[in-house]
Amino acid sequence: MDGADRLTLRVVDRLATVPAAAWDACAGDHPFVTHTFLQALEESGSATAETGWLPQHLLLEDSSGKLIGAAPLYVKSHSYGEYVFDHGWADAYERAGGRYYPKLQVAVPFTPVPGPRLLLQPEAGGEAMRLLIAGLIEVAKRTEVSSLHITFPTRAECDALVNAGFLRRVGRQFHWENQGYRSFDDFLGALNARKRKQIKRERRDANAAVRIELLSGGDLKPHHWDAFFRFYTSTSDRKWGAPYLTREFFDLLGERMADRILLVMAKHNGRYVAGALNLIGSDTLYGRNWGCIGNFPFLHFEACYYRAIDFAIARGLKRVEAGAQGPHKLQRGYLPQPTYSAHWIRDPGFRRAVADFLRRETVAVENEMEELEQSLSPFRREGDGP
Repeated sequence: MDGADRLTLRVVDRLATVPAAAWDACAGDHPFVTHTFLQALEESGSATAETGWLPQHLLLEDSSGKLIGAAPLYVKSHSYGEYVFDHGWADAYERAGGRYYPKLQVAVPFTPVPGPRLLLQPEAGGEAMRLLIAGLIEVAKRTEVSSLHITFPTRAECDALVNAGFLRRVGRQFHWENQGYRSFDDFLGALNARKRKQIKRERRDANAAVRIELLSGGDLKPHHWDAFFRFYTSTSDRKWGAPYLTREFFDLLGERMADRILLVMAKHNGRYVAGALNLIGSDTLYGRNWGCIGNFPFLHFEACYYRAIDFAIARGLKRVEAGAQGPHKLQRGYLPQPTYSAHWIRDPGFRRAVADFLRRETVAVENEMEELEQSLSPFRREGDGP
């Protein structure tokens, strides 16, 4: 990019107004920040002003109008669907007389998947990154929101945001790393004997009760999405009372991203009873949503974790990211990994309080990850038996 180019920033309230090819030239290959995925959230009514996710996407353009950078930006009237929990911050600020909502959020709605959030053309330099960050802060100032949050950015993006005055927050997830395994049995061979035996038993019991299908591309049909949506809404009803994603969202996903979907569906007595939705990246399988009707021991582990590992090994993918939370994943070969978010707080006093909280929280999270891996890792250590 020519440093003499005049760059401008503007906000759009509908992703549909941005050409898909221009957006994706900035977003790259990560499936969750593609125009197709984000547009499906808006078009389906899942991420809209009515659901508390008002799109205000920030665009960085050169003097010819070419899109150089972008950020998926939303005005939030609540803190649901984010997976970086700030409800306590909101309560504390409002008890002190402040108004926490609305706030600004750079995120992929309802998606706790780390990846790029400051989307830039490959040829864009550091100045474009700085302008995009400055633009986000300017939007926050002009709209007079309490705060601006960037959730699940890359480590490099988080570093750049911290350099611009944001506060860093460290979280953790559990990811499976492919160490060049040739098969699932090869992976099992890297585990200690007790965990190896446990996983074999879980897989045997789960598969004795159901028949599992792996569906992608043209194999995905409307009746699969009908069944999966029943499972998704059933799980949503039990966990948080209302589903975030509409039925139309899954139709759009199946129509427009079928080759990037792995839908794991389980049948019992000829009827679908459970399903797990994954998206396929260039080197990673991303587990997203799961649902089940009925009681099938170990089926969650089989559908969400073990089949994902099988698929990743067969495709030569480097890792499986199975979503937020879940220390039980550690026992099944998914090790703790740090995740990041960055937070701009308008009120100086509130910022100091949040910064103090984050310093203490970060130490606790890092200590927990170290302790979990040392004490609960299922992998064989030097000196362990076969």
